[in-house]
Amino acid sequence: MKSYFVTGTDTDAGKTFVAAALLLKAAQLGLRTSALKPVAAGAEQTAEGWRNDDALTLQQASSQRFAYNSVNPVCLREAIAPHIAAREEGIELTVASLMEQCRPLLCGEGDFLLVEGAGGWRVPLNDSESFADLARALGFPVILVVGMKLGCINHALLSAEAIHRDGLTLAGWVANSVAGEMPRYRENRATLNHWLAAPLLGEIPFIPSGDYRAAAQWISLPESSSN
Repeated sequence: MKSYFVTGTDTDAGKTFVAAALLLKAAQLGLRTSALKPVAAGAEQTAEGWRNDDALTLQQASSQRFAYNSVNPVCLREAIAPHIAAREEGIELTVASLMEQCRPLLCGEGDFLLVEGAGGWRVPLNDSESFADLARALGFPVILVVGMKLGCINHALLSAEAIHRDGLTLAGWVANSVAGEMPRYRENRATLNHWLAAPLLGEIPFIPSGDYRAAAQWISLPESSSN
């Protein structure tokens, strides 16, 4: 099974939007897809329990059907930094516990799996571990979602540098127009393409509806997943 960890340059880069588009693209190519959102912060109470919109989107976009709790093992109520939200709810987030909770999907059958982080690369899980440590434990190649806006070059290059220093492969990056056409978009894209040592998987224009299904046409899978 081809598996990737999806991270972003910041909280609003559009990780879930891009991940869902990748899942749809993979399904269109005949792959059996699934997704994990190990920790989600920000939820609403439903008849089935607390639910996070991003996790629900990943669940919907996957071709294989899994229970919500398998897709999102830790659902935190407040839309704040996960380690703070977990502390307020009396939950201990650790890499070891998350790996155990994610095991059913990690060990499941399928062709294409995405694991989505929270926020950016260095978002803490606790006082000594971050989502980067979870990504290292998984060992999956990383897909970086770049929110195309002022400041994205610095955020993207620092994220890519951290990913490489943590011993992981940057499988590709996605240019996601998060708020309409940015000034000097082409120049910024060209700069990122020059400095990031990874293929550009897609350029997604601003889609007002926020529908990931409209984004799938603008994106490609990493080469190792398209066979």
